[in-house]
This record gives sequence, structure tokens and C-alpha cells, in this order.
Amino acid sequence: MPAKSQAQQKAAGAALSAKRGETKKSDLKGASRSMEKSMSEKELKDLAETSRKTLPERVKPR
Repeated sequence: MPAKSQAQQKAAGAALSAKRGETKKSDLKGASRSMEKSMSEKELKDLAETSRKTLPERVKPR
């Protein structure tokens, strides 16, 4: 499942880094913290690999 915004893609990358042990989990904030806890490494990888070129910076909530 591709990311829907650049912000989501960045948060997934940060969460993936923490899940792999490359960064501290305590450094995560907001969405990346909850993503790290609730998503598998594969799901995070799929979101983080999305190209940012065609994505909006943010998506307005409904």
C-alpha cells in the first residue's frame, strides 16, 4: 500500500528505522511512534518506499 502524502512517507521511514534498531524508539514522535507499534516491518517498508515526487505534502483529514 503506497503512502498518501509525503508526511506519511517520512513518518513510515522514521518508524521503520526505529523498528530495525537503527534509531532509538524514544526519539519517535506523533504518527511515527504509533506506526512503529502497530505496523509490521513489511508494511512500514511498503509505505517508506513510496516515491515522494507525486505526493502532496499533507492530505487534509475528512
